[in-house]
Amino acid sequence: MTRLALRTTLAATAASALLLLAGCAGSTDPAASDSASADAGAAVASDAYVTPGKLTIATGETAYEPYVIDDDPASGKGFEAAVAYAVADQLGFSADDVVWVRTSFESAIAPGPKSFDFNIQQYTITDERKQAVDFSSPYYEASQSVVAVKGGKADGISDLAGLKDLVLGAMTGSTSATTLEEAIAPTTAPQLYNSNEDAVAALKAGQIDAIVLDTPTAYVATVVPYIDDSFVVGQLPAAGVPDQWGLLLAKDSPLTMSVTEAVDTLRENGTLDELEQEWLGVLTDGIPQLG
Repeated sequence: MTRLALRTTLAATAASALLLLAGCAGSTDPAASDSASADAGAAVASDAYVTPGKLTIATGETAYEPYVIDDDPASGKGFEAAVAYAVADQLGFSADDVVWVRTSFESAIAPGPKSFDFNIQQYTITDERKQAVDFSSPYYEASQSVVAVKGGKADGISDLAGLKDLVLGAMTGSTSATTLEEAIAPTTAPQLYNSNEDAVAALKAGQIDAIVLDTPTAYVATVVPYIDDSFVVGQLPAAGVPDQWGLLLAKDSPLTMSVTEAVDTLRENGTLDELEQEWLGVLTDGIPQLG
């Protein structure tokens, strides 16, 4: 799918924004990659998988763009769907041997047995979550962006200094909240909410001047738009805990090492960069960096 087609699809799918608001490339010899893939698949006993001979991958109960196009992960279209199939290939599974299941975001990060081999739905890797589940190494690191309403106090601001005196909002406990406080250091205490939906409602009601969201979510929220007459003010510099997303596995899963090795290979051979540019590049192109 071309960038123009992806932009058109995003703009035409208004329902996609709701859940999105809820939460070093090198070169590798192809023969070496094939060998690594075979080794990764052979290194794990078949009974380590939920279904022997199959790779069971979970995503959201509804999977939204740009991570999964048309709520159809089996198509391989969308950033996370494409990453999932690339990992499957590294593990030695063909597309026909991939089985998709659905979970809610919260149920997957809760302790206990899993119905999947790994889950992909924008899970930020945190020490707290690692107490209950395993993560692969990161497959993506999201920047944070500021979203505001046209004509409001943030309209026309082009640097961090201009944001300092605004009333800003974010979801409590999120990377967005940490980045807001450390990158902007506002003079007025930020308003923190239980969910991104609550923060968005506050922005719509004029209770705050702007909100901080991860950049892909910020883009979709303004293009659909979920927030009427909104725009992305700009991307914030990295600060605090990086918003790195990992594949989620059961705690102490025998697959964690092999899945991590697969992700590492995709990072080293440039595949992750290529998929990010293909599916997410349109979301960040043209958004200014705030300094």
